[in-house]
Amino acid sequence: MTADLDATDRRILGVLQKEGRITNADLSERVNLSPSACHRRVQRLEEDGFIAAYVALLDTRKMGRPTTVYVEITLQGQADDLLDAFEQAVAKVPDILECHLMAGTADYLIKIMAEDTEDFARIHRQFLSRLPGVRQMQSSFALRTVVKTTALAV
Repeated sequence: MTADLDATDRRILGVLQKEGRITNADLSERVNLSPSACHRRVQRLEEDGFIAAYVALLDTRKMGRPTTVYVEITLQGQADDLLDAFEQAVAKVPDILECHLMAGTADYLIKIMAEDTEDFARIHRQFLSRLPGVRQMQSSFALRTVVKTTALAV
């Protein structure tokens, strides 16, 4: 699929990942295209699904949720109905930012942003402890973020 991208497409995607609100005029200058050609390329990249969405990334500290918690979850089994029930339930938890089905020792890895340990205890009590089919849960608190980006190498 990435073979469909030429160097100009990759430059466009690189700029948009870091500056999603850049104007088409400024983007066209940065990637050395006319504004109309640049606009057509961006539209094609959107239509072809290379650009999935435009979002505002919030500052977790300013939003009062500076504590990153990763929760490894092991289920009681691997039956499809158990996985489906867990995934449907976890999708309804408002505090979960990410949930990944994993290969390895844990079945799922969840990322949560909390106010502090007390807030995480609330999230655990209200939501995590009630998830179906859970055999074991291991929570780890991030001490410091060393690298954080949403930009893929293009």
